[in-house]
Amino acid sequence: MTTQRKIAALYLLIALAVSGLSLPSRARPQDLGPIQVDVNLVLIDATVKNKNGQIMSDLKKEDFEVREDGVAKKIEAFSRDELPLNLALVLDLSDSIEPFLDPLRNAAAITLAALKPQDEVALFTFSTDAQLIAPLTKDKKQIADQIGSFKTGGATNINDGIFVASEYLLKNAPKGRRVIILISDDVGTDAGGQGTRDIVTEATAADAAVYNLKIPGYNPPGTIAYASMIPGLVNIQKVTEQSGGEIFDVKEVGNLDAVFQALIQRIKTRYTLGYYTSANGAEGKPHKLDVRLAPSFGKKGRDYTILSKNSYYFR
Repeated sequence: MTTQRKIAALYLLIALAVSGLSLPSRARPQDLGPIQVDVNLVLIDATVKNKNGQIMSDLKKEDFEVREDGVAKKIEAFSRDELPLNLALVLDLSDSIEPFLDPLRNAAAITLAALKPQDEVALFTFSTDAQLIAPLTKDKKQIADQIGSFKTGGATNINDGIFVASEYLLKNAPKGRRVIILISDDVGTDAGGQGTRDIVTEATAADAAVYNLKIPGYNPPGTIAYASMIPGLVNIQKVTEQSGGEIFDVKEVGNLDAVFQALIQRIKTRYTLGYYTSANGAEGKPHKLDVRLAPSFGKKGRDYTILSKNSYYFR
């Protein structure tokens, strides 16, 4: 088990104990003599909807079942929005986005202010190239203020935008939950250096759920036709689904505030489930995950849906 992983596991045990969340008996505060952190703790974020698409927000630990590679696991940790959130905003700066930057800055200022004080936000931008503008910080106002100051131009390289943010979260391994929000009109014109499979792999390795705030960019018909012929553009639907995220479609710019707030609220209503695994980083392979509710809730996919990652790499 790596030193980073041990530190993360220790931090989680302390955080859960402080917040009074469900803990295995061997990890309760009164039992903390020499603290054992050589545990392989896997965390899964999950959003649950009923068959009408409404969020199920009052579920308990015993309502969930988790399987790893087909084997049932005992859920040891359970919470909802108690753990710190590490949020990477990935902003499209192609020409088609220019009219929406000011409304987006205003929406971000209101929306990010609703996060917890300990939550951190990083800002990435992309056009022809993707780059980190601001590393993770608790100063959400600083992030929002920068959005309206950018100049637009260049191609739309969504592939590298998501990949670079995933790579950053993987290398820095921040404590707590990790989420990427792609803010774009989703009309890519540059396939960059990474394909959909690589992007899903990197997001999975970073343990990051990818959400998409799809805004109505200004794209002439010729641009859309050109984009449809470019090979290798990222399949955003596939990335969001496999990482456990969602697409939030802003039909009109006047709805930007409400949709952005709804997206953040969705993230805040995700359940976090934790279990111990016998997996280890030396295996170097993904492990399949299946999260579902107890049989009394009916059949998954028919009576309810669960949005969560479907695999993970233990590192």
